[in-house]
Amino acid sequence: MAQLKKILAGSFAVMMAATMMAGCGDSDSSSSAGTDTNSNGGSTSTDGKDSKKVYNIYCWNDEFKSRFETYYEPVKDTALWEGVEVNWVINTNKDNVYQTKLDEALKTQATDDMKIDLFLAEADYIVKYTDSDASADVKGVIGLTDDDLKNQYKYTQDAATVNGVLKGVSWQATPGLFLYNTTYAEKVLGTSDPDKVQEQLSDWTKFEEVAAKMKEQGIAMVSGFDDTYRCFSNNVSAPWVTDNKITIDPQISAWVEQTKSWTDKGYNHKTSLWDENWTADQKIDSNTFGYFFSTWGIPFTLLGNTLATSTDDGGKAEVGNGGYGLWKACLGPQSYFWGGTWLIACATSDNNEITKDIMLKMTCNTDVMAKITDEQQDYTNNKEAIKKLIDGGYKNEFLGGQDHLSLLTEAAEKVDLTNKICAYDQGCNEKFQGAMKQYFLGNATYDEALATFKTEITQLYANLSMD
Repeated sequence: MAQLKKILAGSFAVMMAATMMAGCGDSDSSSSAGTDTNSNGGSTSTDGKDSKKVYNIYCWNDEFKSRFETYYEPVKDTALWEGVEVNWVINTNKDNVYQTKLDEALKTQATDDMKIDLFLAEADYIVKYTDSDASADVKGVIGLTDDDLKNQYKYTQDAATVNGVLKGVSWQATPGLFLYNTTYAEKVLGTSDPDKVQEQLSDWTKFEEVAAKMKEQGIAMVSGFDDTYRCFSNNVSAPWVTDNKITIDPQISAWVEQTKSWTDKGYNHKTSLWDENWTADQKIDSNTFGYFFSTWGIPFTLLGNTLATSTDDGGKAEVGNGGYGLWKACLGPQSYFWGGTWLIACATSDNNEITKDIMLKMTCNTDVMAKITDEQQDYTNNKEAIKKLIDGGYKNEFLGGQDHLSLLTEAAEKVDLTNKICAYDQGCNEKFQGAMKQYFLGNATYDEALATFKTEITQLYANLSMD
């Protein structure tokens, strides 16, 4: 997850072949069962083992591998794993390599010991795989029950459900909050108390009023064009694409109108998501008030970027090092989510018993989930585990001792993904944001920027059209 920046910024290119459609960073590739895998996705078997003796997991970085080795292996059903080796096939997200190589492997499944057992997918393209014959029914085939899944957030299951069939489960929930610089809150608002700050940011009208006050003090309300995007894009009334037609949802239009206005008024620093200036604005003295981040954004992005001395350079994540302890969180003007990673069982696997054990332990086990959140600050997809931590007096030292889990719980319950996502989300989101940047900068009219989006998105997806 430390490289989530690259994960989320990865390009989404060519879709799966029609036969497939019918049915959360770069990392060094790795293997533990005699398979040579590189960043270009090349794989060669070296030991020719029976497929039941090699459990193949496809992913794009080592985030889940780390969680698996740290939290699953100590509690796994050892009888199921007797004589079985796990093989990690890890290919970079960059240039769509991960999806391309995964698609190729799913279509062939030619070599027994390279048969995929489990693969991962992100929110922006999960439908591509769940709405296909490549994925197995979590309940009907793998065997998880409603009782097993009862503590998971509904939206995480909705995201992986197609035609009433659950096709994936996640150990994460990713509701979003507004993270703000307490130094600037005290200076401009007279308080940094989360409840009092929330009162002044509880809707977009109030949020913009505060932005004007910040501007008067030389402080940008947000860093750049994309910072509020997920608040709008994840609250749309319909998916980007229906019956191969692209539609601009009113929420997306609202983001465009707001961002253009804020750029013209100087309420942002004209940065783009993940660029150097956007990252630099997370320093505590950068004259930027806050960021919209979901759960992962706190420990894996903001924390590292706000330190005066990075951990790579010997710095410690502790009070006194840059902005550590000087940020707090509130709900902000609109509930939203951002990101997430799902575990999907491959329909051709002959290791479903192992897959069931992984899914049970890594997405349903309360003790395991609580331990991940407590030790990794990864907000886990288990209501009982989160409540257990809150009731135990959970505090986040990076946020000055604040219990932000309670806020995340409130936000997660409000997320609704019913009929809102599709297989083209990542491409549409990225191409639209990129095209609108020229409009925000004044280098193009809105109609010109929209025409650019239309050209680029229909080149990316030749089967789509846009009025």
